Amino acid sequence: MHKLTIKDITVESKRVFVRVDFNVPLSGNGEVLDDYKIRATLPTLQYLIDNNAYIILASHLGRPDGSVVEELRMDPVAQRLSELLGQNVVKADTVIGDEVENKVNNLQPGELLLLENVRFEPGEENNDPQLASEMARLAQVYVNDAFGTSHRAHASTYGVALHLPAVAGLLMEKEITYLSKVRENPSRPMVAVLGGKKVADKIGVIRSLINQADALLLGGAMANTFLVARGLSPGDSLFEKDKIELARELMEEASKNNIQLLLPRDVVIVQELAENALSKVVGVEQIPEGWSAVDIGSNTIDVYQEIIDRAGMIVWNGPMGAYELPPFNNGTEMIARAIAESDAESVVGGGDIAAALETLGFSDKVTHLSTGGGAVLDFWEGKDLPGVKILKEPSSVKG
Repeated sequence: MHKLTIKDITVESKRVFVRVDFNVPLSGNGEVLDDYKIRATLPTLQYLIDNNAYIILASHLGRPDGSVVEELRMDPVAQRLSELLGQNVVKADTVIGDEVENKVNNLQPGELLLLENVRFEPGEENNDPQLASEMARLAQVYVNDAFGTSHRAHASTYGVALHLPAVAGLLMEKEITYLSKVRENPSRPMVAVLGGKKVADKIGVIRSLINQADALLLGGAMANTFLVARGLSPGDSLFEKDKIELARELMEEASKNNIQLLLPRDVVIVQELAENALSKVVGVEQIPEGWSAVDIGSNTIDVYQEIIDRAGMIVWNGPMGAYELPPFNNGTEMIARAIAESDAESVVGGGDIAAALETLGFSDKVTHLSTGGGAVLDFWEGKDLPGVKILKEPSSVKG
């Protein structure tokens, strides 16, 4: 998949509307806790600055549901972006209107204006044509650098692009390049590591990877549903009763395709899910009533690491257990370490895993750490992402 980027068009002295994904975690006193998504956009922004564009940035933050929520204003993001760029970022207190238009008109070449949280606007999430038209009126070019929101046809991710020449930012280009390789031309053997809570969230991806990967390594609570489908007792572990038959079908499909679909051999179990709760490691066939599986065990880690070590490409989405509650982050950390130390190409997607890799200092040890969560799953499943599909392709520009 190829899309035109900011390097394929003239941005010099143009007003450029850039949809970014600055949906970052904030502390109670309004400080940015993890700036990875902001840093990921810097190549795009620096290119536009160097080419004297007038830069208008739009992002959502949290889930304000069309209302103004003071704790979700973009001011802390503007401050952090100013620090990272080494120049002031002007902040607007609204998304559209006279104040915004005045600030756009006062921009100098290479300056940036960050609009207020676009989800403060009731029309953002339902792609209101009027809102999209008013945002488009601010600029001459549209750039999408927010892969993580491109699976949504919102006003700022899709509607604006109907009114302006629409191209990809450099981060979007990178996302498309690496995620497409997973889908279209993976190095072999290709190993997929999938975790998280629900099979329901990953049905399409599992089905797709059964036809693409050489091995699937499952962890997290979603693996419990597969273990139950094999006839094992889960104790009090979280699993999806209504997905047991589906799990059985997926295992049969993998077997028919000669794909290794591996489940945990042992798990860490607790009676109460709390930080540093009393725990023990048991085989998956030995989980007693009153106990719940919260992480993969050491034998499983060893098996998974051995397969990862032989991989030509690794894709990973979803934690191996309750990684937010130490020491039940061990499985996730050990898999992260194995992938970081592997010589294979590695493509990691999902907010949970991105945060874990950042915390561990491994984010620069993987080939590509995606800024997307649900968008990654949709892309790997083979779905069209509205915010990507709307961008111009090279064949759409002639002469």
